[in-house]
Amino acid sequence: MKKVVFKGIATALITPTCEMGVDYARLRKLIDWQIEEGINALVICGTTGESSTLTDAEHRKVIEVSIEQAAGRVPVIAGTGSNETSYAVSLTKEACRAGADAALVVTPYYNKTTQKGLIRSFTEIADCSELPIILYNVPSRTGLNIEPATYEALARHENIVGIKEANSDIVKIVETVSRVGDSLALYSGNDDQIVPILSMGGLGCISVLSNIMPRQTVEITDRYFAGDVKGSAELQCRYFPLIKALFCEVNPIPVKAAMAALGFCENYLRLPLTTMEEANYIKLLAEMRKQGLAV
Repeated sequence: MKKVVFKGIATALITPTCEMGVDYARLRKLIDWQIEEGINALVICGTTGESSTLTDAEHRKVIEVSIEQAAGRVPVIAGTGSNETSYAVSLTKEACRAGADAALVVTPYYNKTTQKGLIRSFTEIADCSELPIILYNVPSRTGLNIEPATYEALARHENIVGIKEANSDIVKIVETVSRVGDSLALYSGNDDQIVPILSMGGLGCISVLSNIMPRQTVEITDRYFAGDVKGSAELQCRYFPLIKALFCEVNPIPVKAAMAALGFCENYLRLPLTTMEEANYIKLLAEMRKQGLAV
């Protein structure tokens, strides 16, 4: 296997924002809290971090500040993907310069390339990188799936080391594992599939849930790796209603509301995202209280 960037749970961290811009003071406090709670890694400027509505300057600064604040205590994975390959290359080079531990690169969205285009685009990004690359497959948002044969081709690149798989098609995931073996580390991109992905040899999850429950989410993977598969599965099921509530509207709308309720940020999102519908918000708070969260 190539270099393992992390094992366990990496939080796909929100970006605290307000009308004035990014709240860097709250970002620093949030990073400290996540690390104190035992998180295994942090993903910065991913989908949950609202990378698509950050300005270029904000995107680069959020990565820099996060790396500085983490100070080597946990791996920091920078979201550097784009639907424009040269921009993804630029962001990846910037993440290298800033000292990130890896880059998370999403499939190109909206323009929806072919599998050939995916191979060429990811290869160009990986060629420019001094960092290990984790590919991010999320067809529900991009309209494009990385096929198992494409993973097999990309696995030959020394800098491409992992997959964040948010394709809910378990058959495709099984086929991918059968093709790539341990040449690509497999991470769940869905909180409701942590244990199923671990059962396929996965190394963990890049998680939304762990924004609000880092310690409890890490326990799912800790139990599994310690051989307590039943206990891990029990936690997966216990948190399922809360996970469902966190995705009752498009991510990161609910998790931003949840983090605001916990006092970590303002409940502020940039258009076209808006705050939660009141009925959904009430249900989310109810599920949070059931898990003992103080809201």
